[in-house]
Amino acid sequence: MNFKLILIIILTSFTVIFLIQNVAAVEVSFLFWYISMSRALLIFFTLVIGFLLGWFLHSYLSYRKSKDESDINV
Repeated sequence: MNFKLILIIILTSFTVIFLIQNVAAVEVSFLFWYISMSRALLIFFTLVIGFLLGWFLHSYLSYRKSKDESDINV
């Protein structure tokens, strides 16, 4: 069997187990907003927001570094 296929099957299995175990609804409050959602969705959205913030921060710092290096060469 292909290694990638085995890895995909294992990760999919872990994801399904995680979703089944975290279907309980939780209430999230932020300032004046209240929302009720699945715990698994909350963890997923937190992961996505963290990933996007890290990606934007890395892009911004790379841009600043390349800009500073180009200013030094001029």
